[in-house]
Amino acid sequence: MMGIKELLGIKKKEEKAEEAVAQEKEVKAEEKQESITPKAHKKPKLRIDKDALKKLGLVVVAYSHVERDMFPTEDSYYAEVEVEDRAQEVKERIEKMGIQVKTLPGDQYFLTNLLVDKPSLVVNLVDTLKGKDRLQTSVPAALELSNLPYTGAGMEGLVVGNNRNLTKRLLMAYGIPTPAFQFIRRAKTAVQEDLGLPLIVKLNESGGSVGIDNHAVKETIKDAQKKVNKMVSTYHIPVIVEQFIDGPEITVVVFDDGAKKSVYMGQKVFRKRPDGKHYFTSFESYDDIKAYTYKSVEEPLASKISQLAIRAFRGLQHKDYAKFDVRVDQETNIPYFTDSNPNTCFGPDMGLPMTEVLALHGVSFDEVLASLLSKYARAIK
Repeated sequence: MMGIKELLGIKKKEEKAEEAVAQEKEVKAEEKQESITPKAHKKPKLRIDKDALKKLGLVVVAYSHVERDMFPTEDSYYAEVEVEDRAQEVKERIEKMGIQVKTLPGDQYFLTNLLVDKPSLVVNLVDTLKGKDRLQTSVPAALELSNLPYTGAGMEGLVVGNNRNLTKRLLMAYGIPTPAFQFIRRAKTAVQEDLGLPLIVKLNESGGSVGIDNHAVKETIKDAQKKVNKMVSTYHIPVIVEQFIDGPEITVVVFDDGAKKSVYMGQKVFRKRPDGKHYFTSFESYDDIKAYTYKSVEEPLASKISQLAIRAFRGLQHKDYAKFDVRVDQETNIPYFTDSNPNTCFGPDMGLPMTEVLALHGVSFDEVLASLLSKYARAIK
């Protein structure tokens, strides 16, 4: 005969199970409502409030302060040095809206200058501090302590976004497919043979495909091991060894205008295989403006990715906008989320993935910028 404790235990388990099912249904309903993948020929409407924009005082565009000796390699330096020019381009677009604006480097005087200027809003384009991605969380930390509103992800979102190991573990926790992987801290740590071949080795930190050259995809465990040892020794940070997914590569952008989260995506059409065998984005491809173009993603794959992207955006604590890299298995058609970029490169240059994917759907950078500024201007009393 079952006792009271056992009966209560069963009841609690049943209640928890029912609650979990109800929460899952609620999340899926929200994802379905918010997830929007506009067709290329339809121009979606972003929420822009011209009256609210008039309430903005000074807007500061913050960018990374970059010096060569802050970075371990030329590649990692050049991946970051463009931010100052991009910040200037964003500044010029804000000026055209009739809004007072200035740029500030993220250096040792950054917070002091902000406290003097007291801006209405900081557009945060700071990717690194002292050449280190992980230190960029200092910017939202300082801004929150100073009660200054800012665009982009907060501390938690940037901590997650700057750690591929943590990102992938959270993706798994939220039921979002990500390729099999191994996190390695030290050179000569053995690569697991059950990951599946081929493999690609990535830095646990940093973006811009730093460390991913034309020969990044390895066909054997031995070659992957050599790549691991070299990257850890060169960059002095951990790496991720990831199963390489052969199939289409899709760039996914999520933008939150304050009323809804919209998802835009484009499938990369590569001009050539960097290694002669696989299609992927290497660091060298950034110098080739014809390395790839974008085309629309067809249904039902587009809707499936949209729902997963909304879930990832929330689960990884992203804010305002973010980019995800997705590889679709050519045999199973499963979309695998390989990388997440909170505060992805934001600017009018058509060479930037976010700007290019939005343009595919008829959305200009000026519209996105006005919508982003409107979102914060509406909060001004």
